[in-house]
Amino acid sequence: MAAVDRFSLLYREISRSCSFYIEALAVVGAWYTLRKCVSLALDTYSALRLHVIPKLRGEIDLVKKYGKWAVVTGSTDGIGKAYAEQLAKHGVNIILVSRNKEKLEAVSRSISETYKVETDFIVADFSKGRELYPAIKEALKDREIGILVNNVGIFYSHTDYFTNLSEDTLWDLIHVNIASATMMTHIVLPGMVKKKKGAIVNLSSGVCYQPTPMLTVYGASKSYLDYFSRSLHYEYASKGIFIQSLVPLVTCTNMVAFSSTVSKRSILFPTAEEYASHAVSTLGLSIRTSGYWKHAIQLTLGECLPEWMWAWFALYLSRILRKEALAAKAK
Repeated sequence: MAAVDRFSLLYREISRSCSFYIEALAVVGAWYTLRKCVSLALDTYSALRLHVIPKLRGEIDLVKKYGKWAVVTGSTDGIGKAYAEQLAKHGVNIILVSRNKEKLEAVSRSISETYKVETDFIVADFSKGRELYPAIKEALKDREIGILVNNVGIFYSHTDYFTNLSEDTLWDLIHVNIASATMMTHIVLPGMVKKKKGAIVNLSSGVCYQPTPMLTVYGASKSYLDYFSRSLHYEYASKGIFIQSLVPLVTCTNMVAFSSTVSKRSILFPTAEEYASHAVSTLGLSIRTSGYWKHAIQLTLGECLPEWMWAWFALYLSRILRKEALAAKAK
């Protein structure tokens, strides 16, 4: 009987000790659940604020908010052209910057006739390096630039290993994807600061979220733009300047024309026009956004993956795309 009493006392002591730990774990669990619920509520509100509410509230007067003129680089095709058209739709005058004069003339004329705004263009091949920027600065010196869209960029001819890239390709990636946005911002930003209003949009890429093999230099160049944009915003927000990093995923443009798999419009891959229509509506609302609600969902899911899993899947897909591109070239 004494043994039973001793066991009973021991059991009660253990129960009292466990009760404390169970209560502590319950408090921790409740706190964790509350944080997750609040985070989910904030994320939901942020998504609605970015991708739903702007479509319901009507158009914002971008001319009044930022200025009469917008400069869009890489504006004769793809997202650049579509973004320029969306700005023109809001009544903003457009200055197109690209390397092909014939295309510039055609797009300039089309935008002017369609949206009844003033247009102009500057012929500039950003792969040439620093020699072209004095001429651009001179051409823009008397304009009231309210919006700068640094869209110009180049991609690989197809996904590939770093050592297969030529030196010319590497320098083009640096000059076009990195130097152009840096120098165009340096040219335009002082005028915005003087007026105490303006917006700069830099086209980064969703591949900068996680390491993406076989797009290494391209992803690194876009990571530069993302960091550059976010840091610069905090530097100049107090002066009335809004700076945004757009981080889209795959969009159906000439940039991905090497692959029939990703160059066709689908539920995951919007056209440039669809993307630009959504992206413009986020201007002034978020300093870093995918610009398109479907891309936002994809990036949210991608961020949940551990780095090794994202990299493994990216490498697997890149090898398939490379094989597809090389097979197409061999025909």
